[in-house]
Amino acid sequence: MDRGAESGVVIDESTIGETPLVDLELAVAPTVLGKVEWFNLYQAAYGGGSVKSRIAKGMLDVAESAGDLHPGVTIIEPSSGNTGSEIARLGTARGYDVEIVMPDNASGGKIGAIQDAGATIHFVDADEGYDAVIDRCEGLIEEHPDRYFRPNQYANPHNPGTHEETTAREIWAQTDGGVTHFVAGVGTGGTVTGTGRGLQHHGEVSVVGFEPDEALHAIDGLKYLKSGDHYRPETYDETVLDDKVYVDTGAAYERARALRDRFDGRSIEIVDAGRYDKPTVEDHLKTSTSNGEEFLVGTSSGAAIDAVYQLDSAGIVSDGDLVVVILADRGDKYADIPLWEELFDP
Repeated sequence: MDRGAESGVVIDESTIGETPLVDLELAVAPTVLGKVEWFNLYQAAYGGGSVKSRIAKGMLDVAESAGDLHPGVTIIEPSSGNTGSEIARLGTARGYDVEIVMPDNASGGKIGAIQDAGATIHFVDADEGYDAVIDRCEGLIEEHPDRYFRPNQYANPHNPGTHEETTAREIWAQTDGGVTHFVAGVGTGGTVTGTGRGLQHHGEVSVVGFEPDEALHAIDGLKYLKSGDHYRPETYDETVLDDKVYVDTGAAYERARALRDRFDGRSIEIVDAGRYDKPTVEDHLKTSTSNGEEFLVGTSSGAAIDAVYQLDSAGIVSDGDLVVVILADRGDKYADIPLWEELFDP
């Protein structure tokens, strides 16, 4: 049963990948381009898809081909939001029951996307930390081992593998091999590991990862790994990194808001439209809010921009360099948190 279609959520898996690349015009020495990942499943509600649409498709495709995922099995996955919503959308559209385990402070847009898909949510007290979310998921599987299939974004090699095969190839082609630096955040580590590895196979590209600078942060999708006994994803290979920086939540929010101000009333230069034509990209780059059309990015995108400013200040990037950052999702997923809540009608 196509639960996604029943709920009115548009699920067109052919729109996953080949996303646009735009010029962010940052006030730094290098040219900085953004890979606009909400164009994955861009017609879906709550700001479209995200960078996690890629791995949701990749992991489910492989599992079905291997026979690990088949009719009668329920998909279950722990997630802070984006992977959960994308697995929910794709899984229910393919006819599976889906259960997502997530912290109870997840953004309303991510919760809404999962619920609209027809999936079940198991909430975990956010004060217990994200490790408790993983523990709850593993506990449910232990109770009913024959019921569930877990894609396991934190250990599945097809998480970074999907980015190595798709995201890296696209960035290299869209920049005509001119990319010198790639910057991405660490949640599962799959994006920075897989894309970085793929780009390094193509040429001499410096890979920079960024993480939150505090355990109690509010940069959705990122994991604090700097210190303490925290779960470290198997999909994160730090040997791929040439540099790493740490980002403060306040700085991430400020950079996201500054990006919106930069393009207030202005168009954004589309370097490469990906699979789309430019008018389609122009129509979907901005989102309608109570104040009109706005260029809004998510919290991790603001963090990526702050990471670039840190690299520029440290002299790690310079004039003549070409930096590509991941814009993981669109800001209307965060209409109910301090980042953007003042822009949306209650």
